[in-house]
Amino acid sequence: MSNEFIAAHQSDVPTAIPAAPVLLHLAGIGKTYVEPVLSDVSISISPGQILALTGENGAGKSTLSKIVCGLVQATTGSMLLDGQSYQPASRKEAEQLGIRMVMQELNLIPTLSIAENLFLNQLPHRFGWIDKARLAEATRQQMAAVGLTDIDPWTLVGELGVGHQQMVEIARNLIGSCRLLVLDEPTAMLTSREVELLFKQIARLQSEGVAIIYISHRLEELKRVADRIAVLRDGQLVCDDPIAGYSTDALVQLMVGRTAEAELDLGHRSIGAPLLRVRDLGRGSVVAPTSFDLRAGEILGVAGLIGSGRTELLRLIFGADRADHGQVFIGDQAEAARISSPKDAVAAGIAMITEDRKSQGLLLPQSIGLNTTLSKLASVSRFGVLDKPAESAVADDYIKRLRIRSRDGSQAAGELSGGNQQKVVIARWLYRDCPIMLFDEPTRGIDIGAKFDIYKLLAELSRQGKGLLIVSSDLRELMLICDRIAVMSAGKLVDTFERGAWSQETILASAFSGYMNNGDDNGAAAADPTTAQAEHAAAL
Repeated sequence: MSNEFIAAHQSDVPTAIPAAPVLLHLAGIGKTYVEPVLSDVSISISPGQILALTGENGAGKSTLSKIVCGLVQATTGSMLLDGQSYQPASRKEAEQLGIRMVMQELNLIPTLSIAENLFLNQLPHRFGWIDKARLAEATRQQMAAVGLTDIDPWTLVGELGVGHQQMVEIARNLIGSCRLLVLDEPTAMLTSREVELLFKQIARLQSEGVAIIYISHRLEELKRVADRIAVLRDGQLVCDDPIAGYSTDALVQLMVGRTAEAELDLGHRSIGAPLLRVRDLGRGSVVAPTSFDLRAGEILGVAGLIGSGRTELLRLIFGADRADHGQVFIGDQAEAARISSPKDAVAAGIAMITEDRKSQGLLLPQSIGLNTTLSKLASVSRFGVLDKPAESAVADDYIKRLRIRSRDGSQAAGELSGGNQQKVVIARWLYRDCPIMLFDEPTRGIDIGAKFDIYKLLAELSRQGKGLLIVSSDLRELMLICDRIAVMSAGKLVDTFERGAWSQETILASAFSGYMNNGDDNGAAAADPTTAQAEHAAAL
């Protein structure tokens, strides 16, 4: 990367960081598994400072933050907290010293209530019994601190949407003393209103002297909240400067070694006959009777607010949830497909890349090779015995095609970064080669450079004649890659726009319309009509 490029994209601001008391200092931090994932990283953070930490998937961001928070031990280097040696042996030990972390993958117990998840290790007692009144009140106060005042404390976490689960996780980490808070992709699953509430909490914590390490790929979001930017590339620190001195383009090139592409050439494609026909498919109040066609070679996007029924619609099509009414037809078949389970859907030629890769998409302890071939094991087996060389060949092919950062196909999926785990999920269904592919937030947690790799892959699949149905909270993403965009609001499919006939304003207006028409106060509050959803794509 040229110095001229960086200079051209920097603002006229001082590059020196003003001297300030140091809360935490890292010196020469390195981490090696089989290969080095971090090398000689030295960085400091002061009380009340917000440090943005970014880089491609696999660059070492999560590993570095886990070292800071006691989840992983460094191979080399040292840390000082308030000038004293700091070597936490566990997350609990780090938390006792005021170092806390909200991880990208949620760490909640779905079968327990919000109250029990928040105060699991410090449940209030009275005469040997849990004091439920005190627990409920403490839960209400803690949830109010993150802007959620209308949720029953006894609601099971598993019954919440992913966005609300994220807010519960954040609230849990704000309990007790907090001197340094690490936030790993905290807004990836939040609505625009929840994002604003989170930013208010960050400002409050900063004013109270809490230092914050904010990990994200959303560069415009980082520039809004952070003082400094630290960029990791291939495990090495390539930038530690005031963030105001860098444009988005300069940060992208620091992260990936090249500029981001502004346009996507979908190439010549032919839109054919319907591959999937959905007729009056619905489930209770979650998804109203919904009908649409997905055609061969088409990329059909589904937009809407979190909770609008987008994911639930995909789950009904895939047989993961049981529909109350409606039918699904494959191709030109006159008889409806019998899909009562995901197994039936796969047999009918439907694949689904889920939003929650951790619990629904991967066998984390198993290898990349096994996860990739899982949906088509017969093709890498002989006489019922797994053919390891064949499995390795398949894994190596997809590692290369999708640029999965890994040691080789034998590496456990759980050892990969979140974005690379997502690529493994996609690889599995590419290998299965289903004509109909459902994608739920396919680029959530994927860095800027890798997003366009996924977009190009989607374009190639559509050129092969596959039908792609894509749910995304990122409006610009849908507008970039889709032929049509259907909009869901309050469980209903309210509009469908052809390419060239949409805008951010019209899509957002449709997304809010169902809540306003229903007079749902809570829904209307959640549907704060800002452009924050569009800002999710600003990192492009």
